[in-house]
Amino acid sequence: MEINGRHQPLVLLGSARKGSDTSKLVERLFAGEKARVLDLLDYKICHYNYSGSYPPDDSFQALVQELLAHPVLVFATPIYWYSMSGHMKVFFDRLTDLVSIAKKQGRQLKGKKVFLMAVGTDDALPEGFEVPFRRTARYLDMEFIASCYFASAALEAPLPAEVHAFLKKILALTGEN
Repeated sequence: MEINGRHQPLVLLGSARKGSDTSKLVERLFAGEKARVLDLLDYKICHYNYSGSYPPDDSFQALVQELLAHPVLVFATPIYWYSMSGHMKVFFDRLTDLVSIAKKQGRQLKGKKVFLMAVGTDDALPEGFEVPFRRTARYLDMEFIASCYFASAALEAPLPAEVHAFLKKILALTGEN
């Protein structure tokens, strides 16, 4: 699942545990496809601070380099309390670095294509769930393309047609389809 390459989508997985429903969906959806999947659990991302000083073991800059190397970004997160996971939220908070202390890097995100995958227990995506993803993309001059919601209760069933259509949109933008 983890294949290096500039034209492959980058999937940032924001689950709070390994083997989560969200990670299972990512594995199923991208099985056999070329994608770089990074699990935020594998990285130490310090909380944003206004001074911009972080310990040497902070991994945020390594993740930024990955963002910059891929034209298509897929944020995959479970739904916790009607919002993105805490791990994904800490990552999004750190994007503030890219509009304050690392503006040059932030400007390099312009034109990236953004997708959202969400997994939850409800029948539908909670109202307003997409807002931080859409607005962050717009603020950083990226293009939010689409989202896909999957109820975890249906995880064992065949993937519905709209999920396959979602993947086709991603692959069409990377030239991998």
